[in-house]
Amino acid sequence: MSTPSRVSPIAWLVAPAGLFFLLFFLVPFGVMALFSVLSGNPVQRPNVTLTGRHYDRMLGDSLYIESLWSTLKIGAVTTAAALLLGYPLAHWLARMRSRGGHALLLMAVIAPMLTGIVVRTFAWITILSDRGVINATLTGLGLLLAPLPLMYNELGTVIALVHIYVPFMVLTLAGVIGRIDERLEEAAMSLGASPMRAFLEVTLPLSLPGILAGSLLVFALAISAYVTPYLMGGQQVLTLPMLIYQQVAATFNLAFAGALGVVLLAVSLILIVAYNHVLGRVARREDLA
Repeated sequence: MSTPSRVSPIAWLVAPAGLFFLLFFLVPFGVMALFSVLSGNPVQRPNVTLTGRHYDRMLGDSLYIESLWSTLKIGAVTTAAALLLGYPLAHWLARMRSRGGHALLLMAVIAPMLTGIVVRTFAWITILSDRGVINATLTGLGLLLAPLPLMYNELGTVIALVHIYVPFMVLTLAGVIGRIDERLEEAAMSLGASPMRAFLEVTLPLSLPGILAGSLLVFALAISAYVTPYLMGGQQVLTLPMLIYQQVAATFNLAFAGALGVVLLAVSLILIVAYNHVLGRVARREDLA
């Protein structure tokens, strides 16, 4: 007589997270994807049919294609800038031996995250606007005849997004770099490698998982941002999240908003899988070497 199977304790621990993922990601995404292929709202119109006209509308209008390209470009530039700025800071944080200094630096990294995104964005408006700190100082000193175009363009949007999302990159990288044994670098330098070569051939390849995780996190947050591109870019920078909000709030066109959301998510997943594949091949090549 067979004994009844027992549920593993790990399954009970994973179940809440799985239920959360199901209720707050899969179900909303499924509803959004379903609306994107319906001819209307099934709650208001019972006789709806399947259609692909919402996707045809997006692919046939250059406005939405340019918005998608602008969204992905801002996300890529923000990710690259956050990585360039965050990696040295994360390396410093992970290698700092002083407990007091480590705590102070960690607080400095985390402190901006305790302030709301809207507040931080308005702070950048006071710095980068035509009458902001930078332009007012330069024009007051007579170094400029006209203010620099630092706002209402992609430059100002990227600057604000990088400031908001650099802490995510730093914290992700610091955890990975902190687990890399420093004796590996010391062994490389004892064999004649310079500190830079030891970093490039030892620390950097071993920190690729952190680079991948931090980059994917920042990229996902940057392409889904709405408040910062809206305030910093105005109407000069149109991103797909802004257009999705307009379709829902202004025209209540849930079907077309769902199509825009599905396309953005699909393109993002393709880029993420490709990026993961490239970094995975690089890591395997380093392991074989």
